[in-house]
Amino acid sequence: MDVATLSALAEPNRLQMVELLRDGPLTVGEIADQLGIRQPQASKHLKVLNEARIVDVRPQANQRIYNLRPEPLQDMQTWIQSFRRLWEDRFDRLDAYLEELQKENKTE
Repeated sequence: MDVATLSALAEPNRLQMVELLRDGPLTVGEIADQLGIRQPQASKHLKVLNEARIVDVRPQANQRIYNLRPEPLQDMQTWIQSFRRLWEDRFDRLDAYLEELQKENKTE
């Protein structure tokens, strides 16, 4: 997993932008309006997301249309999935330990 992806998504406004783009392409103005921020601020955040290759941008007339790229998020999902196995193993061991404690309490 690319550290740039994680770093870009660590900022709350950028994470919200990714969530908005999940539903389809948007202009900078639409993103700024939906987040309640100014357009220059939205543009700066979108530049970071573009540099991290999380979004693609294409000019259309005098607007820039931003679209979510699935690859970085798929890489992140794979990375997170590797931890899921670790967590599930630990939860299974905790469950077994709690069951053992319950059996001990019943015999007392």
